[in-house]
Amino acid sequence: MDNNEPARAVIWVHGRVHGVGFRWWTRARALELGLVGHARNAPDGRVEVFAQGPREQVEELISLLEEKPSSKLRPGEVTTCVATWGPPRDGLVGFVEK
Repeated sequence: MDNNEPARAVIWVHGRVHGVGFRWWTRARALELGLVGHARNAPDGRVEVFAQGPREQVEELISLLEEKPSSKLRPGEVTTCVATWGPPRDGLVGFVEK
């Protein structure tokens, strides 16, 4: 698969990621990478990140989410990320916090 082909990933971020600015930080990194999608808190304490764009940029976002220790002052503490890949969806614009 070409790393510039559009791709979509749903990334479940586990750890201490609620109430620490994690969704805001994720949105900023996603926008820097030119991605569209969202980051939202799940009731069980995880954050769901839906990211779409060139596969290479989505993979870069996942690397930033998983990075230990964080070099970009990532808030919270991430223990693991689980990504599921799928085909891109039409009509998505921007990257929002939900």
